[in-house]
Amino acid sequence: MMEVFAGFVSHADHHFGRILDTLEQIGELENTLVMIVSDNGASPEGGATGSFNEMLFFNQVPESFEDNLAKIDELGGTKAYNHYAWGWTWAGNTPFRRWKRETYRGGATDPFVLAWPSKIAARGEVRHQYAHAIDLVPTILDAIGVEPPATVRGVPQTPIEGVSFVASFDAADAASEHTTQYFEMFGHRSIYHDGWRAVCPWPGPSYTEAATKGRKAGTPITPAILEELDAEGWELYHIDEDPTESSNVAAAHPDQVSKLKALWWGEAEKYKVLPLDGSLQSRLATERPQTSRPRSRFVYYPNLSVVPAFAAPPILNRPHSIEADVEIPAEGASGVVLAQGGDAGGYSFFVDDGRLRYVYNYGGREHFDVAAPDPLPPGRHALRYEFEPTGQPDFTVGKGAPGRAQLYVDGELVANAEYPYTTALIFELEGLSCGYDFGAPATDNYQPPFAFTGTIHSVTVEVSGDLIDDDEAVIARMMAQQ
Repeated sequence: MMEVFAGFVSHADHHFGRILDTLEQIGELENTLVMIVSDNGASPEGGATGSFNEMLFFNQVPESFEDNLAKIDELGGTKAYNHYAWGWTWAGNTPFRRWKRETYRGGATDPFVLAWPSKIAARGEVRHQYAHAIDLVPTILDAIGVEPPATVRGVPQTPIEGVSFVASFDAADAASEHTTQYFEMFGHRSIYHDGWRAVCPWPGPSYTEAATKGRKAGTPITPAILEELDAEGWELYHIDEDPTESSNVAAAHPDQVSKLKALWWGEAEKYKVLPLDGSLQSRLATERPQTSRPRSRFVYYPNLSVVPAFAAPPILNRPHSIEADVEIPAEGASGVVLAQGGDAGGYSFFVDDGRLRYVYNYGGREHFDVAAPDPLPPGRHALRYEFEPTGQPDFTVGKGAPGRAQLYVDGELVANAEYPYTTALIFELEGLSCGYDFGAPATDNYQPPFAFTGTIHSVTVEVSGDLIDDDEAVIARMMAQQ
C-alpha cells in the first residue's frame, strides 16, 4: 500500500516537473513565484491494517484484514482505492505526533517549498518562522505589491486572514508576524501562540485512551464532557524547545495553559468555530453550501466535461429520479446515459444489448441491478430511473437508506428491484459524466468510455422527491408484504 502512495508521489512529481519545464521553455521560470504545500499530515483512514477501499472508511463500513489481503495483487490497479496502515502514517509524520483529522502537529504541520529565482537570492535554505496556509495569499499580494480591494461590486469584503512572510524570503532571522493560530477538527482543538502550543485532544490522546472512557471519533461533546475537557483535558508543549510535542508540560505551567485555553475560545468565537461539534457522520452527511443557487433539478447534456463529485446531484438517502430524453436508431443503441463514481462506489444508468439498465455499486462490495426485460424500440423515448427510500439509513454500520429501484420507459414501469441498503455518505471522488463513462466504471458490464450510440437530447436528475405513481406496482408491493 505504501508502494502505491510512493508511486503516486512520483507521478505527481513528474507532472509538476512538466509545469516547470514549460515555464522554462517560455522564459517565465525565473519570474514565477512557486509555492508547494501538502494539505495535511499523513492520514489514518487505513486503520491498523490498511484499507483496500478508503471510501468504506468514509461510509463507516467495516473492513477485515482477510478481505484486504485476498486483494493484495490488485493494489495499484483501477479496482483499488487503497490507503496505507497506521504504521506508515506514523512514519509519514515523523518526527511529529499523531496524524490528520487531529490537531497535533502530525496532522497540521506540512512541508512547504518556495521558489522565485529572480526575486529571492536564497537557494536551498531552511526557514523556521511560524507560518500558516492562510498566510499564502497575503504573502503573494505583498510580494507583487497589490492591495486587496475593500469592496467588490459594491459589496464590502471580509478582511483577508493571515499575514505576509515576505520578510523571510532573504532574511533567515526575520521575526514571524504570525503569532497566534487556532486549530479545530471534529472537536479536536489546539492553539499556537508565541512558541507554545496547547492541545485538547478529542475523543482522547489516542483511540485506546478514548475507549477507556467509552468514547470514539464522532462521539458528541455534551456540556458535561466539555466542562471536563476544559478542566483537565488540555496538554501543553513548548514548541520552541520541543517541536515534536514529546513532553506535555501542562502540570508545570498551569498559568500558561489557562492563558492559551482562553485564547482558543476567543479565536474560536472570532472565526465562527462555535458551537463546538465533535460529531463525525452527521457533519459528513450535511449538505455543503454551493456556489450556485439551491436547486432540486439538474439538467445535463452529452459528452460535456466531467462534473466534480461534490457538485453532482445529492441523491443519497432521498427520493430521486433520472430521466433521459433519447432517440434510439433503427439498429438499436447501447452505452452510458449517466454515470457517477466507479469501482469504489457509484452507479451507472445505461443501455446494454438494447435493454435499459441501472447498476448500483455499494462500496465496491456489492452490485444491485435492475434491468428491463425487452430491448428499446427505435424512436424517441423518455427513459427514467427512480429510487424511493423504504427505510432509514443506519450510518453506524455504514448503510444508507434501503429502497425501491424502478425503471420506466415512456411512463410505463418495465422493471423494479429492492435494494437492502445503499451508500451511506459518499460514493468516491470520481465525478459524473453524461453520454459516456469517463473513468473506472461502477459495473463490470462494460469497458469505458462506453459512449451512447443513440442520441441524448438531455438528462434530468430530480431530487425533489416527486415520483411517478404506479397503482399496479403499489398493489404488487402490498401483496408481497402480506
